[in-house]
Amino acid sequence: MNEPIYFTDEHRSFRDNLRRFIDQEVVPEAHAWEEAGMVPREVLRTMGELGYLGVRYPEVYGGSALDTVYSAILAEELGRSTFGGFAVTVTVHTDMASPHLANFGTPPQLERWLKPIIRGEKVCAVAVTEPDAGSDVAGLRTRAVRDGEHWVIDGTKMFITNGVHADVYFVGARTDPKAKGSRGISIFVVEKGTPGLRVGRALKKSGWLSSDTAELVFENCRVPAAHLLGEENKGFYQIMRNFQNERMVIGAAAMGEAARAIEMTVAYTRERKAFGATLWDKQAIRQRLAMRAAQVEAGRALVYHAAWLDAQGKECVKEVSMVKALCGELVNEVLYDCQQFHGGFGYIRESAIERMVRDARVEAIGGGATEVMLEEIAKRM
Repeated sequence: MNEPIYFTDEHRSFRDNLRRFIDQEVVPEAHAWEEAGMVPREVLRTMGELGYLGVRYPEVYGGSALDTVYSAILAEELGRSTFGGFAVTVTVHTDMASPHLANFGTPPQLERWLKPIIRGEKVCAVAVTEPDAGSDVAGLRTRAVRDGEHWVIDGTKMFITNGVHADVYFVGARTDPKAKGSRGISIFVVEKGTPGLRVGRALKKSGWLSSDTAELVFENCRVPAAHLLGEENKGFYQIMRNFQNERMVIGAAAMGEAARAIEMTVAYTRERKAFGATLWDKQAIRQRLAMRAAQVEAGRALVYHAAWLDAQGKECVKEVSMVKALCGELVNEVLYDCQQFHGGFGYIRESAIERMVRDARVEAIGGGATEVMLEEIAKRM
């Protein structure tokens, strides 16, 4: 695939080293993680040691102080691993959960939690989604009531990635019951083992099998007042701020997955013979793959354009919404064709394409469903 024109030697080195790590340390082992339902903690610790978990965080906390383009590279390469569960385990830790702390944490909070998160010693998760509130964050019902030097949290969170094994949760709760809609929501840091917090159940999914996903239950869960993250009743705006980053990395991972699927399918169709010739010799097949390759190249260009805009500090809600809508749908279209051209083998569990089909489906759902993204675009047209 072509590189963005502004890629430097540093970008290429970062990408090449990460790809080598994934090829050597992840791909050979990840089938076992699918069976176990989680990515081993030592893998995240190794990634922390190599600097992949703090790409954009300040050096004083152990980060690399790089920009959004590097986050896109990280997500794209994780997508190319062909294991969507591994990819989302990492990107939730790096780009969906920990940014809440990095963006709004006080120096003591950053010292306490961001350093071990960057090192991969503590796994983190973001707990906003509820049974009746996903992209509609303003509809969340979990409540937090102030009681002296503590807040008491009650409610249920659903579909929480890293939810079973996380050490630190960033939890959205309604702190002003009289405020309507988006007002009156705050974010709290809740540590594993806090009385009143429990995993209701581990959720079984269609795909992303190596990613643990949980229902979380908060029952009279008392957290110190010092665990309030950012301003009281400003949590909705904090959540909205990071949605852009979350959606961009999902799009980047989707395009990494799609590009790798096309490469694998081209290789397969060049070898698989039917009716006296290879599948690649069939004009309909090679032209369909050619068109998909063109579309993925365009999707990647949009991803990196949005990442570059964000790195320049420019408004890019429309562009990021386009990334999420386009790439979430496109990866599913690409994987449909790639599975089709793998024939019966593409439907067998030992086929990477079969796993990738299941993993891709949620990328048009999680982080903001396509329909929500299209409304965001339409508002700005």
